[in-house]
This record gives sequence, structure tokens and C-alpha cells, in this order.
Amino acid sequence: MNLTASPLAIVGLGYVGLPLAVEFGKHRPVLGFDINPRRIAELQGGQDHTLECSAEQLQAARHLRFSHQPADLRDCQVFIVTVPTPVDQANRPDLTPLVKASQTVGAALKKGDVVIYESTVYPGATEEVCVPELERASGLTFNRDFFCGYSPERINPGDKVNTLTTIKKITSGSTPEVAEAVDALYKGIITAGTCKAASLKVAEAAKVIENTQRDLNIALVNELSVIFERLGIDTLDVLEAAGSKWNFLPFRPGMVGGHCIGVDPYYLTHKAEEVGYHPQVILAGRRINDNMARYVARNTIKRMLQNGLDVPRCRIGVLGITFKENCPDIRNSKVVDMVREFEAWGAQVVVADAWADPAEVRHEYGIELGRIDPANPVDALVVAVGHGEYRAMAPADLRALCRNGQPVLADVKSLYDRHAMADAGFRVFRL
Repeated sequence: MNLTASPLAIVGLGYVGLPLAVEFGKHRPVLGFDINPRRIAELQGGQDHTLECSAEQLQAARHLRFSHQPADLRDCQVFIVTVPTPVDQANRPDLTPLVKASQTVGAALKKGDVVIYESTVYPGATEEVCVPELERASGLTFNRDFFCGYSPERINPGDKVNTLTTIKKITSGSTPEVAEAVDALYKGIITAGTCKAASLKVAEAAKVIENTQRDLNIALVNELSVIFERLGIDTLDVLEAAGSKWNFLPFRPGMVGGHCIGVDPYYLTHKAEEVGYHPQVILAGRRINDNMARYVARNTIKRMLQNGLDVPRCRIGVLGITFKENCPDIRNSKVVDMVREFEAWGAQVVVADAWADPAEVRHEYGIELGRIDPANPVDALVVAVGHGEYRAMAPADLRALCRNGQPVLADVKSLYDRHAMADAGFRVFRL
């Protein structure tokens, strides 16, 4: 089986799918498919609001065309599915986008076709959830008429150093022959090389534990931060001292949001509970990380009260709502949890973020982005995201955004020298 010359479709053109479509589109004909007509129109116009691909990169993908018409998929033989896999309000896997994408692809499926999934799922999801949908929609039989692969995405949104081609790619297939073909397909664009997993399930598990491991490491330093705050010790001072040992892992405390780290562990724990095991360590880490936004809010409120501020009559400014720095991605932003906690205390909250799309923030969270500047000062300031422009701000710049005698500064990402900020008149809290 040779997939390198087969007509290729990328299904889902978000943060994951678009860079993949662009890279393949430099070398071979590719159909970039998305159900959102506005997204297709945007890309046909040479623009990408996610900022993952520049206008120049889109232009370089000379063999890439875009469509939102499912009928166009019928001309393809290889389908790579890159749709989101979120969780619901109860932190249960929401496979609706994956199911609908499988139904759409299934309707275009022909004998000999291959469907490769990149969306993060629990081990077994491809064969247990996706394959039945493909069979129902196509009338074909798995591993006789059509085949599947799984190659998990490893995109780091906003990262211009560790990009698609420079990150080793895990590949797998539903038969040994398909596994070889899928591996060869990705080797054509991934300069870092590939790692062929033993099965679809192994590849699925490998992806989900990558982020589970990171989640647990962050949970550990978050819990340490809570302990050290009670002991009157600065967490960063401790981490810098401990980091002098060669094998100390350099994790920092923080709010864990986004489409991966704050979500993927729930996929694994869901499957574990389905087979009769109740995870303890993973869920404990999740509880810690899910509570950090409220923890930051409550500690900010505590210091405002210590300063004699009447919280319900105060304006609290929040700089940043994206889930990470230098990136417009607002998916699963934990800053929102912090805003809700401030509002529960009766405070007026102003959120500013030049990286975020105001319309998207309004639609997803019902929050209107505002201005925080000397003309619109606040009583307490939370720097929630480490955007470059916030990192570059001097103590005087931050102080100019505040209006009372001793404002509170919550430095969530430990961006600033706490002594310099204290000298500027702030009561400082940082994780």
C-alpha cells in the first residue's frame, strides 16, 4: 500500500489541521475541508486568524485548496481527521465532533480508502467509536474494504520553534501494511522523523499520557505553591534553589487550561473507570489544577481586604484571557474561572487582551473585553498570561494602571521581580 500519491483530505482546519494541510500542500494536492464556511472564506482569502500559519505560508502551499462541501471529499482516498475532542461541563469526553466528522468522511468512503485520526482520544476510541460510524455511513467493512490509522497531533499553539515538522510524529495503522503506509506518508513531511507504535491503541495511549504526565507535574508544583504560601516562602525562590540540582524537573506553578493538558487526562480517567478502575493520582492532580484559578482570585481578594479595600466597590483588572502566552487561543481558558470568582465577590472585573478576538471571547464566555490604562485605572491588577508585551512592562508602567494608594498585583506567571514591584507600591501575590 502506498499513500504518498493518493488524493488527500484534511478534515478540520483549526490549530492542528491547518498547519498539516499547509505542509502537505507544499508537496502534493490536498483538500482542506472544514464545515465552517467563514473559516473556508478566510483561508481562501489568504488569512488565518489563529496565527498558526502566515499569509506567506498559506501562499507557499501551492497544491492546497479549501472547501466546506462534503461532496468534494469523494475525490479523496486518504482522510486525516483533526477535529477537537473537548470535555463537557461534567468533564466527560465529548466525542460529538469526532462522531460527526466520521459520519461525514464515511459518506465519502470507498474501497481501499484510509482514514487517519489525529484528535486526542482515550485508548480504543478509534476502533470503538469512529470505526462503527465509518461502517454505518459507508456500508463498508473495516480492515477489509477500508482501513484506519492513528497519528496524534503534537502541535504547540503559538510555538514558532517547535513546529509540526520539527516534532517527532507517532504513527500507527490498523494492519501492519497500513501502519507502514501511514508511517511513510508522514515521513514525507516530518523532518524530525517518526515513531511507529505497535497498534492504534498504543498510539492513542501514548498521546494521552504525554499531557497527563505534564498535568501531574504542574499539579505537584501548584500544591507546593499553596503550601509555601502558608509558610511565607516564595515558591519561585524555592524552585530556583532546588533547580540547582542537575536532575530537578523545571516545572512552574500556573493555571492549566487549553485544549490538551487540562482536558486529555479526563479522557484517560473516563476509560479507566469504564473498565473498572478508579484513578486516584491523575484525578487528584486534576482537582488541584482545576482549582488554581479560584485560588489566585481568593488570594487577590485576601490582599485587597488587608489593604482596606471594599471589594464590591473596586475594579479588578485582568491582563490576558488566552490559555497561554503570545497566542490567540482561548479554548478552556482558566482565566474565566478566576473572573467568575471575582464577580462572585461583587467586584467589577475588566479583562483586556490584545491577542484575543473580542467577538470570540464574547461568544464563548459572555465577557466583553475592555481597556486597562492610566485613563481607565483599576484597584487591583492580575497579570494572568505571559504575553510578551506584559513581560516587558516596568513597575512604573504597571503602577500607572492602578488608582489607589497600595494596589494589589497578582503575578500569576511570576513575570516580575517581586521586590521591585513592592518598591513600586504594590502588595504582591504570585504563585
